[in-house]
Amino acid sequence: MNTFTEFLHTFLGIGTEPRNLTFMQVSVRGIIVFIATLIMMRLGSKRSLAEKTAFDAVFVVIIGSMLARAINGSEAFFPTLGTGFVLVLLHRLFGVAAYYSHFFGFLIKGEPVVLVQDGRLQRRNMLWGHISKHDLEEDMRLEAKTDDLSKIQIARLERSGDISFIKANGVKQQATQ
Repeated sequence: MNTFTEFLHTFLGIGTEPRNLTFMQVSVRGIIVFIATLIMMRLGSKRSLAEKTAFDAVFVVIIGSMLARAINGSEAFFPTLGTGFVLVLLHRLFGVAAYYSHFFGFLIKGEPVVLVQDGRLQRRNMLWGHISKHDLEEDMRLEAKTDDLSKIQIARLERSGDISFIKANGVKQQATQ
């Protein structure tokens, strides 16, 4: 074995069965993956960490699951890290494509759904969005600062999964902190 290969084997446990990895090897793997993940996130977009859409949430889950395998040794270390960088670039590319193409954005992010129109519940949309009347009322109290449905001009289930409210004319909305 050459010196570099010995170094990789000793400090990272490259070529070692996962159950035979030492605490030090898993720790060094964890440190490297942590630093690589920080670099990946800087190369990617800040919005992916906010998990604003299913598109972003799926990305975060896949990256986390995949990089955990690099740490615990269940997958090859360097190919797994490399694949993480590829997925970050793919996520960024899809985000740019969604910016330029409304159709592509709709495909990967969805579209907002009206839940309340002029104070009336849109029950079919609520059913489709899996939003109960109680869910809507809770968000109405927390976000719109009202429990009176007639004061809501429109409420939408946004692509992020949040519910937004626009109050009817003449109703002032308090600023939220």
